[in-house]
Amino acid sequence: MVIDAIDKAAGLSPDDELFRARRFRPEFVQGAEECRISVLHPAHDQGLAPILRVALARRMAALNADAALVEQFDTQLAQLDATEQLLAVAQGETALEEPLATIARHADLVTLTPKKAEASDIALLAQAGLNNPQIVALSELIAFVNFQTRVATGLRLMRSA
Repeated sequence: MVIDAIDKAAGLSPDDELFRARRFRPEFVQGAEECRISVLHPAHDQGLAPILRVALARRMAALNADAALVEQFDTQLAQLDATEQLLAVAQGETALEEPLATIARHADLVTLTPKKAEASDIALLAQAGLNNPQIVALSELIAFVNFQTRVATGLRLMRSA
C-alpha cells in the first residue's frame, strides 16, 4: 500500500491500525493526495510557481506547529533551490517585497484567524497584482495545507490515545 503525505505527517505505516482504517475510504486517501499534488505542483500554476506554493505551505505548517509537515516542506524547498525571498516567506518573515508581503499576510490571516478574513482582504491581493485565478489558487493552497495539518494532528492524537 502507498503511504501518502498525510500518513507521513501523522507517522503512520502500513502496519498501523489507523493506516488501515484510512483505507476503508480509499477515495478520501486518494482524493487528499491528488488535491495535495494539484495545489503544490499543478499542471497550470496560474503564475504562482510551485516553489512559492511550497514556501507558503511550509510557513502555514509552522504556524500550525506541525513539525512533521515543516520537515516535509523543508525537504521539498531544498530540492527546488529557493531564493532568499522565498526562504524568508517559508520561515515566516514579514519584511518581504510585494506581492509576497501581501500573499504571506493573507496566508497568515486565514491560517491563524480565518473568522477575521473579509472581502477586503481579497481586494488587497488584487491590489498587490494577483488576478482572480491566482487568488483562487492561493485560496485552494491555504485551505488544503490547513486541512492537511488538522487531519495529521488528529491522526497523531488518535495514535497516542
